[in-house]
Amino acid sequence: MSLSRRTIIKTAAVTPLFATASSWTRVLGANDRLNIAVIGTGGMGTGHLQHLVNSADTENISVGRVCDVYRRRLNHAAKLASLNESHATMEYERVLDDPDIDAVLIATPDHWHTKIAIEAMEAGKDVYCEKPLSHTIDQALACRDAVRRTGRTLQVGPQGTSDGRIWAARRAIAEGRIGKPVWSQGAYCRNSRGGQFNWPIDADAGPNQDRGADGYVWWDRWLGHEHGLAPRINWNEDHFFRFRKYLAYNGGLATDLLYHRLAPLLLAIEGLNGAYPKRVVASGGRYLEKDERDIPDTFFMMVDYPSEHTVVLSSVMTNDDTWPTSIRGQYATLRPDGDSIELTEQSVWWEAFRAANSDQFGPDGGPDQGNAPKIKPGQAKARLAADARRNHMQNFLDAIRLGHPLACNVELGCSTMVAIKMAVDAWKDDQVLRWDPTEEQIIST
Repeated sequence: MSLSRRTIIKTAAVTPLFATASSWTRVLGANDRLNIAVIGTGGMGTGHLQHLVNSADTENISVGRVCDVYRRRLNHAAKLASLNESHATMEYERVLDDPDIDAVLIATPDHWHTKIAIEAMEAGKDVYCEKPLSHTIDQALACRDAVRRTGRTLQVGPQGTSDGRIWAARRAIAEGRIGKPVWSQGAYCRNSRGGQFNWPIDADAGPNQDRGADGYVWWDRWLGHEHGLAPRINWNEDHFFRFRKYLAYNGGLATDLLYHRLAPLLLAIEGLNGAYPKRVVASGGRYLEKDERDIPDTFFMMVDYPSEHTVVLSSVMTNDDTWPTSIRGQYATLRPDGDSIELTEQSVWWEAFRAANSDQFGPDGGPDQGNAPKIKPGQAKARLAADARRNHMQNFLDAIRLGHPLACNVELGCSTMVAIKMAVDAWKDDQVLRWDPTEEQIIST
């Protein structure tokens, strides 16, 4: 089940706004304390919550509310944040209704990300949204349009976009140090005995018990079927605790893992707003993990971009041997290495590479009394230090308070999501997919 972009925008326009006028008019200064709510307190959400609590004094922040549809997780989150019962809720609307909340962190399953994010921005809140930005392309575009319309700050959660090496790579590429980028690669591979995403299941969890019981799950709200977010089904503990195994709620390896790889590559090659794809293909399958899941355990995708470069990404859950992140230009190949980036020249373009990196080479890099260089063609390397940057959450806080550029703004988050979701659909439907930039929709071929 999915909603069209037009329906999403129409729904957002008529959805009652939960915030009072004070949340619209409050202007935060550089030294004001930020009051943050966490919506979704599973594994990732709890990790964020603990970080926020630990950073309360150094970052001048507080956690004002927590929200989850699973009572056990909600109670645990409230205890971590030292909140009383009135500030722990199963209804995210109550969070958005609170004028004292400045920003929300969304760490729900993917199919809920953009509905909550759009309503939060309409309620005057800034948003940190875990990756991926959305579950569908229509949702991603609607969220992007909501940021443009409201002017709120929205950070998408691939932390790699705050890596100082990626920002050093971005500058090196812009300065022409590797020549024109022609193709790049990234991978995220794992292996296990129990099967990826087969997380523990709490035996007492479910919807058929008292709402105040520790094991109570508000199943209908989690599904979101009344909003068209996922199909309505009977309680299924595997779907709830292991939602990443099912395409009804996410895109499997592509949205969970390869989003982490594509967003930084687009930031480095295309800039702050990324770029929308031209053509996407994908391959793979369920080769070993053949349980209830409908996602592949082996996934490869290739994306062609209008600026004429190709990104190749792989994610395999049955063998953790992988390949390094690399950006290949005509003059050199760029790779993150330790706390820096390394540029390795192409031998046939050694002169162009050394001219573009003349600040990196002394006399040993140029020719001697004859015409031959002292460093043989193809053997010269340049090493550039990573940028000094604050982490991804700190970047979000600095963007709210000081107007700093976001590491992963909604434009980059949306363009990344389009390519990722096209790859999922290309694999699922066994098609080559193209993007129509004018109509902003997929063209099947």
